[in-house]
Amino acid sequence: MIKSKLLGSSLIIAGTTIGAGMLALPLASAGLGFSTALVIMLGLWALMAFTALLMVEIHQYSSQDATLHTLAKEILGTKGKWIATFAMLFLFYSLCAAYIAGGGGQFTQRISEFTGFTISAPTGTLLFTVIVAAVVTIGTATVDKVNRLLFAGKIIAMIMVLTFLAPNVTESYLLSMPLGQGLIIASIPVIFTSFGFHGSIPAIVNYLDGHTPSLRKAIVIGSAIPLIIYILWQLATLGVVSQAELVQNSGLSALIGTLARSAHQSGLGSMIGIFADLALLTSFLGVSLGLFEFMGDTLRKKGAGVNRFVASVATFTPPLLFALFYPQGFIMALGYAAIALAVLAIFLPIAMVVRVRSQASSSEYYQVIGGKPALMITGVIGLLIVAAQLMITIGALPALG
Repeated sequence: MIKSKLLGSSLIIAGTTIGAGMLALPLASAGLGFSTALVIMLGLWALMAFTALLMVEIHQYSSQDATLHTLAKEILGTKGKWIATFAMLFLFYSLCAAYIAGGGGQFTQRISEFTGFTISAPTGTLLFTVIVAAVVTIGTATVDKVNRLLFAGKIIAMIMVLTFLAPNVTESYLLSMPLGQGLIIASIPVIFTSFGFHGSIPAIVNYLDGHTPSLRKAIVIGSAIPLIIYILWQLATLGVVSQAELVQNSGLSALIGTLARSAHQSGLGSMIGIFADLALLTSFLGVSLGLFEFMGDTLRKKGAGVNRFVASVATFTPPLLFALFYPQGFIMALGYAAIALAVLAIFLPIAMVVRVRSQASSSEYYQVIGGKPALMITGVIGLLIVAAQLMITIGALPALG
């Protein structure tokens, strides 16, 4: 039973990680070259796996069904709870804004392709949001059924796309070097966001009954699967399209079109488009459901049920407005999400681990290796990620995508 749960937990972590962020990787890495992007991905994967293991260590000091908010309040007090709440909201809204901005453009194109009708980009974005909002508002069971179908299709489409692209990889394209040091730093927040899965850790802890050895294995295996898939995806995309073309065609729709033209395969453009659509949809459904449940619980009056319409409006209106004002804001919103993710996945785990280690009187609890030096290095990297995004915001670093 534990082996079955271990496999399931690893796949949940992998599924949570692999989403629309995968589409952002070639856009963020366009000016880097494959080798530099690979080094950054390996480093950020190690960082996120390490902080996830810190979360496993923290969970030993609370009940196995404790959420991140519960842990933050128990260990860091009320201020810790509010920091976790604000960071969670900021992360959810940023991700939803990215998915609406990217998915709205894709949806508008699909309507034109399949129906022959041409609608404006804002109208397409609005329709896309309303459809997803309707599915989420109906209930979790509906989201589950729709998501299973979409996820299966996404995996099939991804395998087909990689199979078609692999024979067209050009070695010289993979040897490209960074076009500038600023681009290296600017790419870090987006690539960092692509490895985020920490929101699922409390559910995994509960599912595995708080069994620490199994949790450690699930995190290492579950996070390694996306790393391998990301490397294959980067090989296929950065190796098929020249660096100059990638930089010139920096939008999501432009990337899809460029990949299709470069591979010289009939129907590949449609397959890449389907994969991109499914990746955006599965990610959007998962994140928006989490935000919807959070808003429903927050806005619910004592003794009353959840007003699903009000919760839906609070969930989808802010990110929709962002997407309407910044239709090309897919990469921008993912970059902002990195700030909230750094708080949730780096700073809060470090602060909580420092507190529990100082109070622990027994050595029987599992501790992540590295001691204080590893915590300090991790904290510094977190600060650099936040600083990089802030520098992009003020124009000190180039904006991507």
